[in-house]
Formats: sequence, C-alpha cells, structure tokens
Amino acid sequence: MDDLPQTTPRAPITAADVLSWLEDTAESVRAGEVAPEDLIALLGELRQASTACANASDWALLAAREAGASLRQIAPVFGKGYVRAPAARLEKLHRQVLNSEQFLELMRRRDGSV
Repeated sequence: MDDLPQTTPRAPITAADVLSWLEDTAESVRAGEVAPEDLIALLGELRQASTACANASDWALLAAREAGASLRQIAPVFGKGYVRAPAARLEKLHRQVLNSEQFLELMRRRDGSV
C-alpha cells in the first residue's frame, strides 16, 4: 500500500477565486447590471456557502487530528499560532461527534441527503 501515490486534497474554492469573483461582480453592480433582488438571492447563496466552508473546515480539523497532526502544527492556520484556538474548536466539536466520519454523517443528516 505504501507504493500508492498520495493525492493532496485542495479546497474547492480559494480566497483568490473569491476575490476575483468579487471584483468582477462589484463591477457589474456598479454598472447597474445587477438588480437588488439578485443581490439578496446572492447573499443567501453566500451565507449557505459560508456555512458549508465552515463545516468543511471543522471536518478537516477533525481529520487532521485523527491523522496524527499536533495542535502546534494546526495552530498557525487559526491565525495567531496559539494552540488554544484549535483546541477549543476540537472540544466543541467533540461534544457533538467523536471523529470526522461521524461529523460527515451529522452533516448529511442536517442536509437531509440521507
């Protein structure tokens, strides 16, 4: 099994993707090409996407710990490099689920796709 190539998962969207889209969309809005109703619908879509990204982040945190990553390794992605932030998040997550697979199951149930 060690001979199998490993793939590095990538986020389905990056901050650079969002900024580029935002600049293009802002230009369309300034030009009067987007109706207020469309912006309200867009707001709803973005809020749903934000929740989905937060859920994906939580899953990745759980999975990283299960794979053996230390809190010190994880801490820098939380900003200040303190282990308190990921530790607190893990503690909160562990009140709901024990591992990343249970987290996925919880998300499926919440989404109604089970």
